[in-house]
Amino acid sequence: MFKKLKSIIYTKHFIALTYLFVKIYSMTFKLKVLNEQQWLTLVKEGKTVLLCCWHQQFFGAIGYFTNYSHLNPAIMISQSRDGELIAGVAKRVGWDIKRGSSSKGGKEAMAEMIDHLKCYRFGAHILDGPRGPIGKVKSGVIKMAKESSAIIVPFYTSANRGWFFNSWDRFMVPKPFARLTLLFGEPIRFETPNTNEEFEEQRLHLENTMKLRLF
Repeated sequence: MFKKLKSIIYTKHFIALTYLFVKIYSMTFKLKVLNEQQWLTLVKEGKTVLLCCWHQQFFGAIGYFTNYSHLNPAIMISQSRDGELIAGVAKRVGWDIKRGSSSKGGKEAMAEMIDHLKCYRFGAHILDGPRGPIGKVKSGVIKMAKESSAIIVPFYTSANRGWFFNSWDRFMVPKPFARLTLLFGEPIRFETPNTNEEFEEQRLHLENTMKLRLF
């Protein structure tokens, strides 16, 4: 029975229904978006922008991120079965999906992300996904920013009412009709690191900056 259920979950029809559910569910949120224009101006100026968030907080942003589909955005999503569902929804939101993670296919997916950023100058990255540990920025994002000359823009979601799941990251889903805030942080420009120590300093700077808004 469980195997049959799992086979249904990963079908195209179920993914389409999931996307529709997320779209309608997201419309119930009372949304406030803060500091968006700053990084949009950078994109208009021809700068490369990489939005970064924690795995815990990405659900609340899915519905709103359809607004960026015209910018030809890309994001890395794992090759796991769960990633298949997330990738299917993200494609319908209008995002180009690069499949891979630190555990499988990460090198190839990162190369594709870097090429995409060089070409279209816009993408997003989940810093501690897909399996954590929570609040740990993995080194790939620094390499990605370095190779594509991207400016990192942190973003965070918070809700006045939400469910926190018993998962490795305490995954947050805002409750229906919650007041949801999508906050974009100050752009972070890293100089190209010349040593391993500088590389680690940049990774830690991003981690410490963003952990301030991790629940």
